[in-house]
Amino acid sequence: MSTNPLKQLGTLGQSVWYDNIHRDMLTSGELARLVETDDLRGVTSNPTIFDKAISGGDTYDDAIAGALRDEPELSAGELFNHVAVADIRDAADVLRPVHDRTGGTDGMVSMEVSPALAHDTDGTVAEARRLWAWLDRPNVMVKVPATAAGVPAIETLINDGINVNVTLLFSLQRYAEVVDAYLAGLQQRARRGEPVAHVRSVASFFVSRVDTAVDPQLGGDNTALQGKAAIANAQCAYAHFESVFDGDRFADLRALGAQEQRLLWASTGTKNPDYSDIKYVEALIGDRTVNTLPPATYDAYKDHGAPRARIHDGIDEAPDTLAQLEAAGIDLRAVTDALEVDGVQAFLDSYNNLLRTLNDKAGTLAA
Repeated sequence: MSTNPLKQLGTLGQSVWYDNIHRDMLTSGELARLVETDDLRGVTSNPTIFDKAISGGDTYDDAIAGALRDEPELSAGELFNHVAVADIRDAADVLRPVHDRTGGTDGMVSMEVSPALAHDTDGTVAEARRLWAWLDRPNVMVKVPATAAGVPAIETLINDGINVNVTLLFSLQRYAEVVDAYLAGLQQRARRGEPVAHVRSVASFFVSRVDTAVDPQLGGDNTALQGKAAIANAQCAYAHFESVFDGDRFADLRALGAQEQRLLWASTGTKNPDYSDIKYVEALIGDRTVNTLPPATYDAYKDHGAPRARIHDGIDEAPDTLAQLEAAGIDLRAVTDALEVDGVQAFLDSYNNLLRTLNDKAGTLAA
């Protein structure tokens, strides 16, 4: 067995994706190197990642200038899409051999719809369809937030045959809705006699932010529960995944070649310095899952990860842990609802900052 912990995760059924993208990764060959040396199998992006990439220097200036030469009237939002689509396409091309080798399961690159559409079902559907056609690669996913408005959009897009990365999932209740939407979309395709085997989706379930929100509320006699909410929450989600996709509800679709909507562990960087820097990787290693790692966590796991399939360790006790948290005064539904709101706002803030940066750059380059 390989001594590279990142590669070992693949042998345990978990795909490692990289929660970062930057043009320098593509032009320098870094992304191709990570695929080769670490068995990297996918890339995720979001408005915050692109904000840092584009605002952080002049790497994108030539691409911005070129887009404006071709279409001088581009809005900042359209200018961003031109730049981002180019990166996503190039990354998808690097990862295409992974996609082919894994039968379409991995090798995916994700691009998010505008966070300004998070509460607009029709707007999300229209934007996702436009991005899907523009990206024009089989190994891309359009990211859609799991808001109340996002759930019906997800069903429609799966019905369209579009690959969807469902993002900003925090609560078990919303996760169940997302699974239902995925199944409903596939079932609609199947009833029309359209193929379902090529459709891929992941449900990005956010982890560490739950502990960050819950831990400060646990004091006195309840300090022993600190650091337990996030993993118990994720384990309960995985239990639901297994009950649905290994059960009768999925049997007919599976017979038609449909694939599970894998759980993708997101927000797996450790926020609390008192915890292990790989806490949220080690605890959630399991078959048919994805973990998208930010650069620092990626490097840390490669350095000192100890891979072993742990997702089932204590999974039967996870509901009891959530019950103990409730008894200690934690309203987990309220916590996860607030995290969803905050997550959408954080991406919107990054997106608006990015648009301001692009407007400034456009003015400077024009001058």
